[in-house]
Amino acid sequence: MKVLTFLHSFEPGGVERIALRLVRQWRALGTDAPLFIGRVQGDMRHDVGAGLDYVTPARSGPWVARWETLWMIWMLPRTIRTLRPDILFCAGNTYAVVAVAMKLRFGRRCPFVLAKISNDLDRLDASWCQRALYRFWLKLLGRFLDHFVGMEAPMAEEIRERLGARVGRITIIPDPALSRSLIDMLIAHPGRERSASTGRHFVAVGRLAPQKNIALMLRAFDRGAIGDDRLTVIGDGPERPKLEILARRLGLGDRVTFRGYVPDPAAILPDFDILLLSSNYEGVPAVLLEALAARLPIIATNCSRSMATLLQHGLLGELVPVGDERALAGAIRRANPAPQDRGLSLAQAERFTLEHAAEAYLAAMAGLHRREKDAQELAGRTEVPAGPRRQGAQVGDTAS
Repeated sequence: MKVLTFLHSFEPGGVERIALRLVRQWRALGTDAPLFIGRVQGDMRHDVGAGLDYVTPARSGPWVARWETLWMIWMLPRTIRTLRPDILFCAGNTYAVVAVAMKLRFGRRCPFVLAKISNDLDRLDASWCQRALYRFWLKLLGRFLDHFVGMEAPMAEEIRERLGARVGRITIIPDPALSRSLIDMLIAHPGRERSASTGRHFVAVGRLAPQKNIALMLRAFDRGAIGDDRLTVIGDGPERPKLEILARRLGLGDRVTFRGYVPDPAAILPDFDILLLSSNYEGVPAVLLEALAARLPIIATNCSRSMATLLQHGLLGELVPVGDERALAGAIRRANPAPQDRGLSLAQAERFTLEHAAEAYLAAMAGLHRREKDAQELAGRTEVPAGPRRQGAQVGDTAS
């Protein structure tokens, strides 16, 4: 069984980071798991992507970053024809339009598509018009794509409701945000030394993009912080200049630090007291799982149907309504920096390991592959899923 994963680039993103980890683990398990990268730029090429073989187009211009989805739709078919994968792995909602385009391009000859649902499908933060269009799009996904993976139990109903997918086309696999070695490292970390004379040290991790609503977090921190409280924002993105200006305007210049991109932010979470998450929408935020493994108290917006389950309905953190600055400020004001209950937080974190998820994904893909073989045998013929093999076909540059 050959599984092709396609990503826009090595630019930092939770979906891409986890996809690269899965590709590496699948290869370690003996699976033929090629990787297509639309362009090779991005910080993750040198950390989570280091040493991974990949296929990329031979030529690309500076405009590719601006039109990366169209670029992927244009270039990916040639790779599919050449590599002839059995399964296309759609790593997140961002890539669903590419997967649908491949279905339209190849028709019945297209490989099966297994799509991970990486973000909230309700999108209550959007206007009614935007939600209507989005829900129409989701129904199209339900018709075109073959199988869906949700990252936590509540997502099964969400996928059935929004995509119209039958139960047999849905698998729940806890998001592989953690590894066994990372959990062991976080358990062994002594954590930050706290004293009554120092303020609480809050941390936020994520791409500085509108979805994360860091502006709301800064305003809430300004209202809710007490004494010598500090906030460190880890991550980079297009909103960073605007957010730095907002922090200065609020008078937070010496209390808020923008640390930028960090290759492995989970490793330093124990150096902080409390995790903040202010997103408008999420699926299963990887940083929340990393915070659980680090035993950090959590304050988060209720940005997906899975959040209450992830935080054990208040036992592992406090949820506030999306976009509610006053509620977030109140939660910050009363936050207790004492570590989480060790047994409860680790039991939840250990469900979300790469080692478990990689095998669960392969099992789901093997089921799709068996369906294809059964259909071919029933038809009494063998059909190439993605077009005829072309001897000597060139995909582009292959790099490590």
